[in-house]
Amino acid sequence: MIRMTKGLYIQDTPDKGRGVFCLYPILKGTTIEESPVLVMSAADRIHLDQTPLKDYIFEWGEDHLSCCTAWGYLSMYNHSYNSNAEYFMDFETRTMSIVAVRDIAIGEEITTNYNGDWNDEKKLWFDAI
Repeated sequence: MIRMTKGLYIQDTPDKGRGVFCLYPILKGTTIEESPVLVMSAADRIHLDQTPLKDYIFEWGEDHLSCCTAWGYLSMYNHSYNSNAEYFMDFETRTMSIVAVRDIAIGEEITTNYNGDWNDEKKLWFDAI
């Protein structure tokens, strides 16, 4: 089952394509979304990395060899090193969730840090150049 905060919507952003926003304020600690994922093998990931889906999958498992795609809006949250939300993976239940790490204003884009920890400033593959 997908659980979403009331009022979430997808909107174009100036420099990131599309992103996730909300019609209502979100308080720190709120679970914004919780959704199941489809887990795929390391072999599947090799194929997916050759398609546009490569930008919408997550590493999965303790060894990070598998990958998953998440349902709901989970694959649509853009990256920020100064994110206002964090994602969590539950390998046992095959779910992911997005939780606010600070209050989020009406209409503010909801972002996560693709490094996994909301405050991790390590450069990512698309910023490493």
